[in-house]
Amino acid sequence: MRERLRLILSSSWVQPVGFLNPGTPRVRRDVVRYVLIPRLAAIGGSFAVVATIAMVGLLDLTVGPLHRTISEYALGDYRPVFDVSVLLLAAGSLAILGVLAHKGLTRWWSGGSIALALWSAGLFLVVVFPKTNWAMGTNELSGSIHRFGSMLAFVSLPIAVILLARPWLRDHVWGKHARWTMASGLLSVVAFMPILYAIVLGMVSDVRWWRVFPLGYIERILLIAEVGAVLVVGLWAVAASRVAPWRVGETSRITSAPSTTSSTTRVRS
Repeated sequence: MRERLRLILSSSWVQPVGFLNPGTPRVRRDVVRYVLIPRLAAIGGSFAVVATIAMVGLLDLTVGPLHRTISEYALGDYRPVFDVSVLLLAAGSLAILGVLAHKGLTRWWSGGSIALALWSAGLFLVVVFPKTNWAMGTNELSGSIHRFGSMLAFVSLPIAVILLARPWLRDHVWGKHARWTMASGLLSVVAFMPILYAIVLGMVSDVRWWRVFPLGYIERILLIAEVGAVLVVGLWAVAASRVAPWRVGETSRITSAPSTTSSTTRVRS
């Protein structure tokens, strides 16, 4: 009997009494690490995405015209507003990614994480290298890098969202969030199709690809779809950030059976 009691008390699934006491320093550190910081990052990242929508929408409503590309705002007096909005979107996306990785919903080196990081990198390039102002004969190299950054961002985001969602589609905890995320990623792919068609048409004909469609309208449709997808991922991160420290294992794919001897994170990627 004594030997059996000793084995029970020494098993890994029996937590120390101090862990159950919310007043202990260990629990306070766990709450800050697993709940407070991720929650602030997730909410802050999501608010940054919303702020981007509001700022660009305000420019469209007050400045326009909508048939011109959004990046043309960076060529005039409204460049600070444009730069801040894009930087907020890039930083917010990275904050959301950090929460997902911290909660075990993805790995930093997974395809989805890398693609989301490339989305943010493309946005940073868009800010640092403004598009060419043909009216003033500005640097064409900057415009080329700007177009590369835009294309990198637009292509990477749908890939990131789809790859982040795919492993969790049938999960009993995160399945609903994953399905909404997958749907937003597929919608972004559909929104990108007109630009892809215009590029292909420009390659096989004499028509300039940016003249196939009113580029400003197409770009805004794509931006709404992709920024909306980031917001959906942000809401997923907010939901994951609400998990208490002692439940992280259940929702981030950590083995939690009583008979196990260790808790090893099993992240789906």
